[in-house]
Amino acid sequence: MSPLGDGLVLFGAAFAAGAINAIAGGGSLITFPTLVWLGREPIRANATNTVSLSPGSLAALLALRHDLAGLGGWIAWGSVPSVVGGAVGALLLLRTPPPLFARLVPWLIGLATVLFALSGRGGAAAVARRPRGRALTPAHPAALLYQLVVSVYGGYFGAGIGIMMLAGLGLAGLTAIHGMLALRNFYAMCINAVAALYFAARGAVDWGDAAVLTAGQVAGGFAGARLARRLNPPAVRTVVVAIGAAMAVSLLLRG
Repeated sequence: MSPLGDGLVLFGAAFAAGAINAIAGGGSLITFPTLVWLGREPIRANATNTVSLSPGSLAALLALRHDLAGLGGWIAWGSVPSVVGGAVGALLLLRTPPPLFARLVPWLIGLATVLFALSGRGGAAAVARRPRGRALTPAHPAALLYQLVVSVYGGYFGAGIGIMMLAGLGLAGLTAIHGMLALRNFYAMCINAVAALYFAARGAVDWGDAAVLTAGQVAGGFAGARLARRLNPPAVRTVVVAIGAAMAVSLLLRG
C-alpha cells in the first residue's frame, strides 16, 4: 500500500478508536493491530501507539479533574508505582527480542480483549466483592504492589489497564465511580507519559504514524462525544470485543 493509503487507513482506524474511546473505551484494540497489519514492526508499533494515547489520557483527566477532590492521598501514593511501573514496562518492551514480541502480540491482544469484555461489570463486581469495613489506605503495600504490577503491564503493552485499575480501586474500598474513573485516568496518564518519553528518547517512535493516529483520535473523540448519548455503549463494546478477537485470531493464524 502507498504511504497515502497507509495514512488514510491509519486515520480511519484512529478516528474509529477515538469515537469508541469516547463511548465505551477500547480503541487500542483497533489502532495497534492496524499498525501491525500495515507491516509496522510490532515493538515500534506498540511504542508509536503509546505516544498517540498520551494526549487522550490528558484530555480525559482534564474532563474529570473536579472528581479528584479529596483523593490527594491516592494521587500522591499511586503516582509512584504508576511512574516506576510504566518506566519498567517500557524498558522491558525495548529489551524484548522482536521475534518474541511478534509471537506474543496475538496473545496480548487476546488478553486485552478478554479484559475489555469483562470491563462492563468489572468495576461494580470489584466493589461488590470488597470486604465491608476494611478499605485500604493509599499507602497500603497491597494497593501499591497491585498498581505497580498493572503499571508494568501498561508500560509494556497497555491495552486493558483501565479495567485492571478500576477493579483494584474497587477492591481497595473506593466506591465513588467518578472519582475512580478520574484516578484511573490520572494513573493512565502517568503510565503512558513516562513510557512515551522513554520510547521517544530511544528513537522507537514513528512520528509520522503517531501524528496521524493522534489527529484521528482527537477528531474521532469529538465525534464520539456527540454520539455518546445516542448510541448504546454495550452494543459498541460488543463490536470492539468482536474486532479485538478477530484481530487476535487473524494475527495468530498469520504467524
